Amino acid sequence: MTATATALWGRTEQQDFRSRVRGTLLGSAIGDALGAPVAGLSLHGIRETHGPEGLAGLAPAYGRRGAVTASTQLTLFTVDGLIRAHVRRDTGAWHPPTDVHRAYRRWAATQHDWGPDERREDNGWLAQEEWLYARRGPAPACMTGFADDVLGTLDQPKNPTARDAAATTRSAPFGLLVGWDPALVLQLAVECAAQSHGRPTAYLSAGAFAVIVHGLTRGEPLHASVQRALSLLSTRPAHQPVTDALQRAVTAVTGAAPGPNVVESLSPGDGRDAEDTLAVAVYCALVAEDVPHGLRLAVNHGGDSTATGALCGALLGALHGETALPPAWLADLEGRAAILELADDFALEMTQGPALHSPAISAPGWLSRYPRG
Repeated sequence: MTATATALWGRTEQQDFRSRVRGTLLGSAIGDALGAPVAGLSLHGIRETHGPEGLAGLAPAYGRRGAVTASTQLTLFTVDGLIRAHVRRDTGAWHPPTDVHRAYRRWAATQHDWGPDERREDNGWLAQEEWLYARRGPAPACMTGFADDVLGTLDQPKNPTARDAAATTRSAPFGLLVGWDPALVLQLAVECAAQSHGRPTAYLSAGAFAVIVHGLTRGEPLHASVQRALSLLSTRPAHQPVTDALQRAVTAVTGAAPGPNVVESLSPGDGRDAEDTLAVAVYCALVAEDVPHGLRLAVNHGGDSTATGALCGALLGALHGETALPPAWLADLEGRAAILELADDFALEMTQGPALHSPAISAPGWLSRYPRG
């Protein structure tokens, strides 16, 4: 797997890129945290608990306001894996799915260890963050998919019946690889999704989501990014359920006024299938008047509210950048400092990587943060 060469980065381009990276990761985490208190509730249950208009802002979950779930945890480890993949290019080893899988194995340790194990030489800085050592509703497929060192592939995927959106919600970072061709972004996201979710609808939803984020990060309109994802999906076996779900989302924009009934109509099953979750998020981002409006719409329904919130938040963050995110929600967000630090590290690696490390030179501090392994 190879990537296209990244164009020269001017100062304005670097600033815009960093804002979109921050927006994507913070937006995903905010949407995740917004949906966490209503996870598992029906629309009726949400209204009974939070009033007739539903959930309007961050509410307590896991003992605090602004708590994130495994979706955010895994998204952060995806970023960590992608940074390390770029760092490892200096060694001549270039297989991003392996580096991402190793990152997911480090996440798996946070789900059963009491805290950071300083004996692990490959931890880097992210796996030393104690707040990540909390089990926040991880999908069973993620727990089993990352339980050992066996790398799931498209030929031999892990959990071939897993249909939920957990692989999709961790896939926004692939879309931040703006120097890559969109087809390669799709391929990488699909390969990494199959490490835990081997059902085609699950891993193709992850790939489509990454392509949409990729277009937004490059400054394209959301509708155009969705159309590119549909075009790339059309060449993939078993794409039709994902294609149909995205087309339902696009068609619904010109239908009835946005509301919970429209959102729930986009999930004809139980609201847990990856393609339906993606459709809800895309629809809510397309009709959003602003970020809070889009996110409230994305979580107030009987489906997978944490997943739809996280996906919609990533889309709106990539589209508008970090300054569009609601400040009051950001202030309460768990792990905000670490998310910002990781976002800035990713932007730095993508735009200034050769100045940080190469076969001839290296910044010791950077290689301590992101060991080549």
